[in-house]
Amino acid sequence: MSLSNAAAVAESSLDYVKVQSGRQIEEARKRKRLTQAQLARDLGMGVRWLREIEGGNPRARLDDHLICTYRLGLSSGHILIPLLFAGQRMSYPRQLAMGDLSDLERTCIEIIAQRNLEHLTRALTPAWQSRHEPATQD
Repeated sequence: MSLSNAAAVAESSLDYVKVQSGRQIEEARKRKRLTQAQLARDLGMGVRWLREIEGGNPRARLDDHLICTYRLGLSSGHILIPLLFAGQRMSYPRQLAMGDLSDLERTCIEIIAQRNLEHLTRALTPAWQSRHEPATQD
Protein backbone atom coordinates (compact mmCIF):
# COMPACT_ATOMS: atom_id res chain seq x y z
CA MET A 1 0.00 0.00 0.00
CA SER A 2 1.46 3.34 -0.99
CA LEU A 3 1.83 6.17 1.49
CA SER A 4 -0.91 8.18 -0.22
CA ASN A 5 -3.27 5.18 -0.14
CA ALA A 6 -2.46 4.60 3.52
CA ALA A 7 -3.19 8.26 4.27
CA ALA A 8 -6.51 8.01 2.43
CA VAL A 9 -7.47 4.88 4.40
CA ALA A 10 -6.50 6.56 7.67
CA GLU A 11 -8.47 9.70 6.79
CA SER A 12 -11.57 7.74 5.79
CA SER A 13 -11.24 5.71 9.00
CA LEU A 14 -11.06 8.92 11.04
CA ASP A 15 -14.11 10.29 9.28
CA TYR A 16 -15.98 7.05 9.97
CA VAL A 17 -14.90 7.10 13.64
CA LYS A 18 -16.09 10.69 14.03
CA VAL A 19 -19.50 9.95 12.50
CA GLN A 20 -20.01 6.84 14.65
CA SER A 21 -18.72 8.58 17.75
CA GLY A 22 -20.97 11.58 17.15
CA ARG A 23 -24.00 9.30 16.92
CA GLN A 24 -23.09 7.49 20.13
CA ILE A 25 -22.48 10.77 21.95
CA GLU A 26 -25.84 12.14 20.83
CA GLU A 27 -27.70 8.96 21.79
CA ALA A 28 -26.03 8.85 25.22
CA ARG A 29 -26.76 12.52 25.84
CA LYS A 30 -30.43 11.97 25.02
CA ARG A 31 -30.62 8.83 27.21
CA LYS A 32 -29.30 10.92 30.09
CA ARG A 33 -31.91 13.56 29.25
CA LEU A 34 -29.29 16.25 28.80
CA THR A 35 -29.77 19.07 26.33
CA GLN A 36 -26.93 20.09 24.07
CA ALA A 37 -26.72 23.32 26.05
CA GLN A 38 -26.35 21.44 29.36
CA LEU A 39 -23.68 19.06 28.09
CA ALA A 40 -21.80 21.83 26.31
CA ARG A 41 -21.78 23.92 29.50
CA ASP A 42 -20.56 20.92 31.55
CA LEU A 43 -17.75 20.38 29.05
CA GLY A 44 -16.83 24.04 28.74
CA MET A 45 -17.52 24.18 25.01
CA GLY A 46 -20.06 25.93 22.83
CA VAL A 47 -23.34 24.36 21.78
CA ARG A 48 -22.42 24.87 18.14
CA TRP A 49 -19.21 22.87 18.56
CA LEU A 50 -21.09 20.06 20.36
CA ARG A 51 -23.50 19.97 17.41
CA GLU A 52 -20.50 19.59 15.09
CA ILE A 53 -19.18 16.72 17.20
CA GLU A 54 -22.53 14.94 17.31
CA GLY A 55 -22.91 15.49 13.58
CA GLY A 56 -19.57 13.78 12.87
CA ASN A 57 -17.89 16.86 11.42
CA PRO A 58 -14.45 15.79 10.13
CA ARG A 59 -12.93 18.98 11.59
CA ALA A 60 -13.86 17.92 15.13
CA ARG A 61 -10.85 16.75 17.10
CA LEU A 62 -10.72 13.23 18.53
CA ASP A 63 -9.88 14.61 21.96
CA ASP A 64 -13.21 16.49 21.92
CA HIS A 65 -14.94 13.20 21.13
CA LEU A 66 -13.07 11.52 23.98
CA ILE A 67 -14.00 14.30 26.42
CA CYS A 68 -17.67 13.86 25.53
CA THR A 69 -17.33 10.09 25.75
CA TYR A 70 -15.80 10.23 29.23
CA ARG A 71 -18.34 12.75 30.52
CA LEU A 72 -21.23 10.57 29.31
CA GLY A 73 -19.72 7.36 30.70
CA LEU A 74 -19.31 5.72 27.31
CA SER A 75 -16.64 3.24 26.33
CA SER A 76 -13.94 4.78 24.17
CA GLY A 77 -13.78 1.54 22.17
CA HIS A 78 -15.89 2.98 19.35
CA ILE A 79 -13.09 5.50 18.82
CA LEU A 80 -9.93 3.58 19.65
CA ILE A 81 -10.59 0.12 18.21
CA PRO A 82 -11.22 1.32 14.63
CA LEU A 83 -8.02 3.36 14.89
CA LEU A 84 -6.09 0.21 15.81
CA PHE A 85 -7.37 -1.42 12.64
CA ALA A 86 -6.44 1.64 10.56
CA GLY A 87 -2.98 1.71 12.11
CA GLN A 88 -2.48 -1.85 10.89
CA ARG A 89 -3.86 -0.95 7.46
CA MET A 90 -6.78 -3.29 7.99
CA SER A 91 -10.39 -2.54 7.24
CA TYR A 92 -12.57 -2.26 10.31
CA PRO A 93 -15.47 -4.72 10.42
CA ARG A 94 -18.44 -2.38 10.69
CA GLN A 95 -20.39 -4.99 12.66
CA LEU A 96 -18.10 -4.32 15.62
CA ALA A 97 -19.29 -0.73 15.75
CA MET A 98 -22.73 -1.76 16.94
CA GLY A 99 -23.48 -1.64 20.62
CA ASP A 100 -21.27 -1.25 23.66
CA LEU A 101 -17.62 -2.10 23.07
CA SER A 102 -16.68 -2.01 26.77
CA ASP A 103 -15.99 -5.75 26.98
CA LEU A 104 -13.87 -5.74 23.82
CA GLU A 105 -12.01 -2.67 25.08
CA ARG A 106 -11.30 -4.35 28.44
CA THR A 107 -10.13 -7.54 26.70
CA CYS A 108 -7.68 -5.51 24.60
CA ILE A 109 -6.33 -3.81 27.73
CA GLU A 110 -5.96 -7.16 29.53
CA ILE A 111 -4.05 -8.67 26.59
CA ILE A 112 -1.73 -5.65 26.40
CA ALA A 113 -1.15 -5.71 30.16
CA GLN A 114 -0.46 -9.48 30.19
CA ARG A 115 1.94 -9.27 27.25
CA ASN A 116 3.85 -6.39 28.82
CA LEU A 117 3.94 -8.14 32.18
CA GLU A 118 5.48 -11.25 30.56
CA HIS A 119 8.10 -9.12 28.77
CA LEU A 120 8.88 -7.20 31.95
CA THR A 121 9.21 -10.42 33.97
CA ARG A 122 11.66 -11.87 31.45
CA ALA A 123 13.64 -8.63 31.32
CA LEU A 124 13.91 -8.39 35.11
CA THR A 125 14.70 -12.05 35.78
CA PRO A 126 18.44 -12.33 36.39
CA ALA A 127 20.23 -14.74 34.05
CA TRP A 128 21.99 -16.43 37.01
CA GLN A 129 18.62 -17.30 38.55
CA SER A 130 17.54 -19.44 35.61
CA ARG A 131 20.95 -21.18 35.33
CA HIS A 132 21.36 -22.05 39.03
CA GLU A 133 17.84 -22.99 40.02
CA PRO A 134 17.69 -26.47 41.51
CA ALA A 135 15.65 -28.99 39.59
CA THR A 136 12.23 -29.50 41.07
CA GLN A 137 11.10 -32.98 41.99
CA ASP A 138 7.58 -33.98 41.12
